[in-house]
Amino acid sequence: MIEPGVPKYRSGQRVKTAVDVINDESFPDAPPDGVLIGAGRVGEIMRVRMHTEANVPIYLVDFGEHLIIGCFEDEIKAL
Repeated sequence: MIEPGVPKYRSGQRVKTAVDVINDESFPDAPPDGVLIGAGRVGEIMRVRMHTEANVPIYLVDFGEHLIIGCFEDEIKAL
């Protein structure tokens, strides 16, 4: 069994993308494998959830303009 990860960040925290965030096909209106958000974009964590199979935190980050994207810890960093 995989031990659950402990979230590094919290709701309400401002973060920026550490890398380009790529579409994993969860955004049907964007090209598959296309860049959803470029590196360096600032947003605010709205919610923190756990991926049920991988036991890793997923951060729902609001980047403004009605764009909320689920990010893994290695895709974001604190400001």
